[in-house]
Amino acid sequence: MSLEAIQKVTEAEQAARERRAEAAEEAKRIVADAERAGRQLIADARAKAEQEAKAMLAMAEARAGQETEQTLADNAAQCEALKKDARKRLDKAAGLIVGRVGSS
Repeated sequence: MSLEAIQKVTEAEQAARERRAEAAEEAKRIVADAERAGRQLIADARAKAEQEAKAMLAMAEARAGQETEQTLADNAAQCEALKKDARKRLDKAAGLIVGRVGSS
């Protein structure tokens, strides 16, 4: 083999090694970019989930507050009705008590 042929083979081998090294570096870069993008997607999904959970919690708290107010209003109305009914019976009860005390 001539010196020129050996030199061409050596150059071809060196060029092949350089292309392999470049390809390996490109593959590493692609993997790193994909990992970074994946981490960003996960972070975005977590942030979105936290926002949705906060919104759902706020809605549930608002609904609970409304239900509490309604229950308190209903109970107050029932209490007032019971007081009104008791006031109506108060005169009759007082008359019965006075009648029993007077007859003893």
